[in-house]
Amino acid sequence: MSFSDSETSSHGGEYKNFKQISRDRLLHEMIRTSGSGDSRSSWKVLIMDKVTVKVMSSTCKMADITDQGVSLVEDLFRRRQPLPTMDAIYFIQPSKENVVMFLSDMSGREPLYRKAYVYFSSPIPKDLVARIKNDTSVIPRIGALGEMNFEYFPIDSQGFVTDHERALEELFGESAQNSRHAEASLNVMATRISTVFASLKEFPFVRYRAAKGKDGSTATNFRELVPGKLASAIWNNITMYQTSIPNFPQKETCELLILDRSVDQIAPVIHEWTYDAMCHDLLDMDGNKYVHEVPSKTGGAPEKKEVLLEDQDPVWLELRHTHIADASERLHDRFTNFVTKNKAAQMEKRDGGEVSTRDLQKMVQALPQYNEQKERLSTHVEIAGELNKVIRETGLRELGQLEQDLVFGDAGTKEVIHFLRTKQDTAGENKLRLMMIYASVYPEKFEGDKAAKLMQLAKLSPEDMKAVKNMRMLEGSEKRKPSGSFSLKFDSQKKANAARKDRTGEEETWQLFRFYPVIEELVEKMCKGDLSKDDYQCLNNPQSGTRQANGSSAKNVPPKATESTNPRSVRSRRTPNWARSRTSDDGYSSDSSLRSFSTDFKNMGQRIFVFIIGGATRSELRVCHKLTSKLRREVVLGTTSLDDPPQYITKLKLLSEKELSPKVQDAFYIRGADCIVSGASFIVFARRT
Repeated sequence: MSFSDSETSSHGGEYKNFKQISRDRLLHEMIRTSGSGDSRSSWKVLIMDKVTVKVMSSTCKMADITDQGVSLVEDLFRRRQPLPTMDAIYFIQPSKENVVMFLSDMSGREPLYRKAYVYFSSPIPKDLVARIKNDTSVIPRIGALGEMNFEYFPIDSQGFVTDHERALEELFGESAQNSRHAEASLNVMATRISTVFASLKEFPFVRYRAAKGKDGSTATNFRELVPGKLASAIWNNITMYQTSIPNFPQKETCELLILDRSVDQIAPVIHEWTYDAMCHDLLDMDGNKYVHEVPSKTGGAPEKKEVLLEDQDPVWLELRHTHIADASERLHDRFTNFVTKNKAAQMEKRDGGEVSTRDLQKMVQALPQYNEQKERLSTHVEIAGELNKVIRETGLRELGQLEQDLVFGDAGTKEVIHFLRTKQDTAGENKLRLMMIYASVYPEKFEGDKAAKLMQLAKLSPEDMKAVKNMRMLEGSEKRKPSGSFSLKFDSQKKANAARKDRTGEEETWQLFRFYPVIEELVEKMCKGDLSKDDYQCLNNPQSGTRQANGSSAKNVPPKATESTNPRSVRSRRTPNWARSRTSDDGYSSDSSLRSFSTDFKNMGQRIFVFIIGGATRSELRVCHKLTSKLRREVVLGTTSLDDPPQYITKLKLLSEKELSPKVQDAFYIRGADCIVSGASFIVFARRT
């Protein structure tokens, strides 16, 4: 009952990155191969449920689906018109309700469709298989029945989420202890993570942050046991794949490190100064959608236009992980050179005079590309300008400097109090984020009534105070902490009152670019084999005392990374310098610089997967791209949700609530489409003739 994928993992075959494999599986292995092949009716209907439509939306564009012969996409639970001459592809979860609906569609004398090709997003229970087999009228109408094992949501070429927006609340909140919601959440999470390894045909070394009390004994607090519980559930699922999925590896081919949000409570709230992070932090964006005004083509009032900031935009792909100042300079150079060197732009700038036939021909040939490139560059120039305006108006540079000085031990209480007294017009959210960083570095300053006095100085409300107080809830057992205080975990090898230490061997090019998430150090240590086996235990390591899967021997240990051959430079602590000259070779993609952000996946080592329970940040996603190039191993980040600072702070405040908050109905769109897919809605594509 299994449906396997192509040989594209790191243990053999042509190397494709995480997102490419995910897309290929849905389009080529599921949609393209489904259908009778009858030329009289080559079009197909794609039927999905609430979860699988999100999977499809996050992985493919609408045009991708139609190119594979799908003319109609419908909701499984919506009343549908019979199309007895067309084949249907069912991509659904293996639930009782879904199976009953499928059987209702295809049973009886007049089924809705000619043939049904059914693919389940995760392993289907045996009782549901038996239920399908027992319906004798349906069996002859089934063209394929298999487990697609694809129930995760790609958000990036090297990132995915499991769509657990309430993971912090369900697993670490006041009501988490022994909650059935918590156990159910972990089980679904484990299933979805496991399908990542099924899709990529990877068998991981499963490592997780071990739970320990203050005295070194095994912790019993549910919150601290979460990473271990999730690791065990994933392990159980993956070992079953070894017998259910053809050609699934029998020995370890990659590494998985499971963490929770307590590993780094600074990354979600500190101001990250890359173009990507600042767009989502400072602008009013809806997911990856940026809305701006453009001049009306008819000469009327400005019109609103939506732009998707995603991988299909080469300018976005180049700039997203660069410092905002670097991005601004590059955009200025690109636009200047584009206008200077582009033939159509030169013709447009002419005030009059005769234009030769040859020049006119060149202008016409350049116009389609010119308009697209000009519009794309103009959009990013506008975005960068808006970001720099917000930075200036909110005094963000000074705040950002204080944040990073706190993290690296170069500032303390004196500097924080001075800032709060002299910058009283600073936005409340920014002061709250500063307080959360301060609490992480100086937890003793929040003992007793000290926290209330600090909040009073910052003019923050009791509701905001919850965010700081609830940080301790992520830490789990109170046995770790002295009475009346809480501590946040960071690398023990650090100078006093510093949450990070400057990393040697890396050049600091821009001001406010010192900060790095904790996972950067953890992944590098794991790659070198230096990650503590006591603090980060391995389920399938012989030394852990746990049974090795399929008798694999001790020699199957995670490989150490070879040292980079790149020359190392001493990190520079530069004085404030916001601008730097930079030249560009052409008017658009410059692409010496395009080469700088693309990653060559040839001759890559084994993959590394990092999963963060409770939400991840854009800085952590950026680090995974950085480490992929540095370590020559694709680093894939998985998480329950990708959170920007306001979202994370809201979730943190909910931890102290006695009851779970109402679940918000999400809306997902199929990229490239004009309509939203949510609840019982459906999409109809125009049928081509």
